[in-house]
Amino acid sequence: MATYQEFIQQNEDRDGVRFSWNVWPSSRLEATRLVVPVSCLFTPLKERPDLPPVQYEPVLCSRANCKAVLNPLCQVDFRAKIWACNFCFQRNPFPPSYAGISDVNQPAELMPQFSTIEYIVQRGPSAPLIFLYVVDTCLEEEDLQALRESLQMSLSLLPPNALVGLITFGRMVQVHELSCEGIAKSYVFRGTKELSAKQIQEMLGLMKQPVPGQQGRPQAPQDASASCRFLQPVHRVDMNLTDLLGELQRDPWPVPQGKRPLRSTGVALSVAVGLLECTFPNTGARVMLFTGGPPTQGPGMVVGDELKTPIRSWHDIQKDNARHLKKATKYHEALANRSAVNGHSIDIYACALDQTGLLEMKCLSNLTGGHIVMGDSFNTSLFKQTFQRVFSKDYNGDFRMAFGSTMEVKTSRELKVCGAIGPCVSLNSKSPCVSENEMGIGSTNQWKVCSLTPSTTLAMYFEVVNQHNAPIPQGGRGVIQFVTQFQHSNTQRRIRVTTVARNWADAQSQIQHIESSFDQEAAAVLMARLGVFRAESEEGPDVLRWLDRQLIRLCQKFGQFNKDDPMSFKLSESLSLYPQFMFHLRRSPFLQVFNNSPDESSYYRHHFVRQDLTQSLIMIQPILYSYSFHGPPEPVLLDSSSILPDRILLMDTFFQLVIFHGETIAQWRKAGYQEMAEYDNFKQLLQAPLDDAQEILQTRFPMPRYIDTEHNGSQARFLLSKVNPSQTHNNLYAMGQESGAPILTDDVSLQVFMDHLKKLAVSSSA
Repeated sequence: MATYQEFIQQNEDRDGVRFSWNVWPSSRLEATRLVVPVSCLFTPLKERPDLPPVQYEPVLCSRANCKAVLNPLCQVDFRAKIWACNFCFQRNPFPPSYAGISDVNQPAELMPQFSTIEYIVQRGPSAPLIFLYVVDTCLEEEDLQALRESLQMSLSLLPPNALVGLITFGRMVQVHELSCEGIAKSYVFRGTKELSAKQIQEMLGLMKQPVPGQQGRPQAPQDASASCRFLQPVHRVDMNLTDLLGELQRDPWPVPQGKRPLRSTGVALSVAVGLLECTFPNTGARVMLFTGGPPTQGPGMVVGDELKTPIRSWHDIQKDNARHLKKATKYHEALANRSAVNGHSIDIYACALDQTGLLEMKCLSNLTGGHIVMGDSFNTSLFKQTFQRVFSKDYNGDFRMAFGSTMEVKTSRELKVCGAIGPCVSLNSKSPCVSENEMGIGSTNQWKVCSLTPSTTLAMYFEVVNQHNAPIPQGGRGVIQFVTQFQHSNTQRRIRVTTVARNWADAQSQIQHIESSFDQEAAAVLMARLGVFRAESEEGPDVLRWLDRQLIRLCQKFGQFNKDDPMSFKLSESLSLYPQFMFHLRRSPFLQVFNNSPDESSYYRHHFVRQDLTQSLIMIQPILYSYSFHGPPEPVLLDSSSILPDRILLMDTFFQLVIFHGETIAQWRKAGYQEMAEYDNFKQLLQAPLDDAQEILQTRFPMPRYIDTEHNGSQARFLLSKVNPSQTHNNLYAMGQESGAPILTDDVSLQVFMDHLKKLAVSSSA
């Protein structure tokens, strides 16, 4: 029998699924007592080089409100050519093409190793990929130059038949015609006027032909050539567009002293969404917004043009002083929803030293699965390399992106779906397996995810609805099926089906089985996502109190202790790391807004709710490696006691990579010992963390910020703010010996946190 660790790993590798519990409590009452809900992290497009897609359509259950897909867990009668659906128990005949199947000749979807299988659907015309660049021209010259080069470079990475379009904006918004005549034509919109989709389509001449017999003048027919004036295949306009991008000028409107440039980001996005909405509805498309500052005029403006009024901070928001916040957020949410309905995703590449209004605009990417990239300038390797990685290819030479996908979840009768948290919008599909109890985006069992990458991970929450007095027969299993339909980047329509099952257990007699099946890493990330989802609409302290309450209840349920004796408290191995994850989560930028601007908080949360388990855990509890002369590099505790004078530390927080040189090492480096031949081993020691950091920098999206610092360096704060402050200025001399670096903070340490947790867990009054 494999250990639970191996079982969990195998399931993640094969199906891209990690459940909080791998044995499920068999009644609703027992499930609520477990504190952490039955839930999972699911990566719909997990890369599987060993899984070739099959060239036929999936076989569906014939019951109208079920339509589950044939899978390895169904019971099959090979002689009568009938299969029983494992969700609604309907008996279905196989289609005629399956006439030759038998015990020894099974189709792939019945083999246990194909619990995840991908089908290529042949029907319907294939639609091209569409990329629409929306470019801010109110930039400094060197920034604009760097952006021009990046955009020209990206054209060479697009497939030749992809359609591409260009909208530029400053005080006015220009939609460029990409014809081949060599005359640059563009349609100009005023940046202060809100336009409806209909007005935009009329102005661009994209109206549909009226039905004959109607009054009024006939409008231009909506043929391919009309829409294609603005969206053309790359191979046709490559030269023209390269020239057009090369000639992009800074916004010509003069910016008076003490004013911000006038940026009509809101109208530009509205034109982009309107253009795609009428030319390519329900087709995969990406709007890519490149902006160098906040929207300062027109609908969706975030701050006025007076430099003396700073852009809103958390303090202003708490005091209700952010006058544009509600209106701008509402405007962008409406755009995001229109875009999501049509399967179009919106990326935001915001590069500026000050805030650019991501807080108000984040829903554009959060609801449509688009990327958000935040940097200081377009002229940095951080932006250039991250942007290049958007177009990275997989082992088949296809883009690592899928478009316009819908994800549906089906469950067996004992379970219901509470909701999902991730870059998706609800499709409001009411099926019998939808729970009234909402967690995240709920009241539906289907979601639209406009853009998926192989690492996009959604958190799915379920509830057990089986009643306490209706036992599940021995050996019964709960089943969940995920059906993801998407447009592959080679324009094929595909359907990926993952069917997973877990055993039921009676929580009264088999509680230790359930306890040992707990996946503490997945549970920490799933609870963290719930916390971050709440933090978007609730006050910070309330979210922390909720997380603390859940942790105390979990420790009371599974801890072993004598009443009122904190020293006797023990947690089993399968839960031992969970409190430490919660400790670091409470201090993380996802829940603590102190020292982060509203834009930074939005950026961090955006990435947290879409990354897979490994990356999410790094975000909650960064990894720390130590390099020394005493042996090979080793992972060390994220603790101030690990900061020693003769060590180099490498910390990975997902968003930053910090290399920290201890005091002695820093002095030797200053003295230049690494240049001397006899100190070659010191030179190698300095190089080792750089090589390891380079490896991480090569693959991660978005590219992390790289920080090289030393003891007492100004940027050492990045490391000091993350480690557990086990030594502070308060207890330094009480310890008797000085090891590690004391940290000047009033934050509690993990030890104090655990002492309080034990006290509360064992108290008889709790």
